[in-house]
Amino acid sequence: MFGSFLHSGIYYLADGLVLGLLLFIVWRGLWQRLLAPSLYLLALLLIDGFARRYVLYHFGEKSLQWFYFYWLTDIVLALGAFLLICTFFQRACANEAKMWHFVRLFLVFVFILVLGISAFSLSRNYGNIHGQFMMEFQQDLYFTCLVLNTLVYILVQQLEAADDELSLLVSGMGLQFAGPAANLALVFLTGGQQYANALMTYLSPLCTLGMLITWFYTVVRMSKPVELSSSKKLAKVRTGMPILQLHRG
Repeated sequence: MFGSFLHSGIYYLADGLVLGLLLFIVWRGLWQRLLAPSLYLLALLLIDGFARRYVLYHFGEKSLQWFYFYWLTDIVLALGAFLLICTFFQRACANEAKMWHFVRLFLVFVFILVLGISAFSLSRNYGNIHGQFMMEFQQDLYFTCLVLNTLVYILVQQLEAADDELSLLVSGMGLQFAGPAANLALVFLTGGQQYANALMTYLSPLCTLGMLITWFYTVVRMSKPVELSSSKKLAKVRTGMPILQLHRG
C-alpha cells in the first residue's frame, strides 16, 4: 500500500515538474533557445504522463497491449533522448564547424551500429522477435545515450565554451540515463531477484526526478539577468571598455 502510494507520488511530482518547467520556459520566452529540451519534456509529459496511464488503466498491467505500448513508447523516448544529445553536440560545436561535421557523421554511424547490433542479437531468437527486438534496441540505445552524454560533457569542458547552461543540461541527462543503466546492472548482478525488481520500480523514476530538478534549477538560474559587481565593472573599464562621457553645455 505504502509502496504503491510512494511510486505514484514520485510520478505525479515528476509530471508536475515537467509541466511547471514547460510553462516557465514559455513564460520567460526561452523556448527558442531551449527548443530541443522543451520538445523532449513535452514528449515525457504526453507519453509518460498521459498516454501510458490511459493504456494501463484501460487494459491492465498484465495485458499484451500494455506490454507492447510500454516498450514502443520507451523506444520513442530513447530516440528522443538520442536526438537531444545530438543537439547538445551541435551546441557544443557551435564555433567549430569542422568538428561538428565530423561529430555529425560519427553520430549517424553510432545509430546505425546500435541498430545493427540489436538486429544481430535477434538473429538467434525468433520466438519472440517483436518484443525481444524492442527491448534489445531500447537497452542498446539507452546505453549508447549514456556514453554519448558523457562524451558531450567532456567535449564541453575541453572546448572551454563557457556554456554553463549546456553543462548543467548535460549533467541532468546523465542523471536520467543512470536509471536504466543501474537497472540493467542490478538485474545482471542479482540474477533477477525479487528485491532487485522492487528497487528497479523506484530507481528509474527517481533518476528522472533528479534530472528534472537539475533542469529546473538550470533554467531558473540562467533566466536571471547577471549583474556585474562594482569591482568587475571597474576592471572592465580599466581594460578598455567604452564609457560614456558627459559634456557640459
